[in-house]
Amino acid sequence: MLTRKQYQLLVFIHEKIKQTGFSPSFDEMKNALGLKSKSGIHRLVSGLEERGFIRRLAHKARALEVIRLPDNMSIPENSATVSDFEPASSANETAYNVVQGQFGQPKPVPETDASVIQIPLYGRIAAGTPIEALRDQSRHVDFPASMLRSGEHYALEVDGDSMIEAGIFDGDTVLIKRTETAENGSIVVALVDGGEVTLKRLRKKAGSVALEPANKNYDTQVFGPDRVNVQGVLVGLVRSYQ
Repeated sequence: MLTRKQYQLLVFIHEKIKQTGFSPSFDEMKNALGLKSKSGIHRLVSGLEERGFIRRLAHKARALEVIRLPDNMSIPENSATVSDFEPASSANETAYNVVQGQFGQPKPVPETDASVIQIPLYGRIAAGTPIEALRDQSRHVDFPASMLRSGEHYALEVDGDSMIEAGIFDGDTVLIKRTETAENGSIVVALVDGGEVTLKRLRKKAGSVALEPANKNYDTQVFGPDRVNVQGVLVGLVRSYQ
């Protein structure tokens, strides 16, 4: 499912490309959705991209391509503003904004289970410089049951911007499946030197382990295999749009 803002932005981009042959600028998208800054548009675009609705065309400015549209899309004729674009049915809307990303592990998740499960929220995890893990089991966050896989799960709040190119932003709440093993290329919670944790993409190389950011402003960190322990694998996130 898409959030209302994601839905409205997708329809606006689709209509703009149909009318002009070009995707709208970020300023046009910001104004159309009534947002105060372009940072919110960047987040919405990244969310649509990671869910496979749009893609960015390399080496071109203002280049977005709509790959697919939601099954329930209803586009009124001669629409002038983004407020005209509404889902065909709002019967299945929920009280939270959910982004069910695949994050390098493409496994379809059925969206038919509307039940909500409380997951323990352990604290904040750095998506930049590693910080000491916080474990506060008195706090919980609600996740749709359809997002959970088999096994134990916990949640962490993201602190930092080193994973923004993977669609993970400062303030997001990430859903983690507890595991001590992960496939190469997975986004993991990594425990470094037994005392610090960070959220990074795992790259296993001969005799070493690399923790790779998704932000060109950050460097990949390389450690000996005995210095890094996997604490969990990212399976989803919840984002609140203010």
